[in-house]
Amino acid sequence: MGELRLRLDELSRDQMRFEHEIDSMSQKAAAEERRLYDGSVANARELDSITHEVDNLKKRRSDREDELLALMEVREELEGQERAAAERSEALRARVAEVGSVAADDLERLRAELKERTEARTALAQTVEPEFLELYEDLRPQKKGVAAVALIDGVCQGCHEQLSSVYVDRLKRVEGPKRCEHCRRILVI
Repeated sequence: MGELRLRLDELSRDQMRFEHEIDSMSQKAAAEERRLYDGSVANARELDSITHEVDNLKKRRSDREDELLALMEVREELEGQERAAAERSEALRARVAEVGSVAADDLERLRAELKERTEARTALAQTVEPEFLELYEDLRPQKKGVAAVALIDGVCQGCHEQLSSVYVDRLKRVEGPKRCEHCRRILVI
């Protein structure tokens, strides 16, 4: 829109200049015509020169008026483009505000959900044996937040490695935390 505004300003300056030139030519032609008909000039050669000058001024004025009309058409078209761009810009601003509002609502909802889950986790952590909780808290940052996984059909769901059946049988008989022999995550059997 800035480029459109600059171009419109330039066209406005050109229009004012053209209008001034047309006015100046009109005044000069009128003055020369008055001289032509007021009887102050008697020399035929000078009268011919004045007639030629008046015709020339009228021709230049007509050409300049044509240029002015073309310039005004371009300006009108650019003003239409500027209005359309302003409307699009306003529509986009409204859309950004709407998306921002939705995002703010979503963020607030997620914060509330996070708080709720944090409280639930804290309550649940109090029911877990301290030995398990300490191991879990140590593993969680190392394993990108996934410290405990299920063991399904002998496959660790953390590293997706098949555990040997002997190892799985041994895990079932062991007391305390059960861990994957490959990734060392806590296994939930």
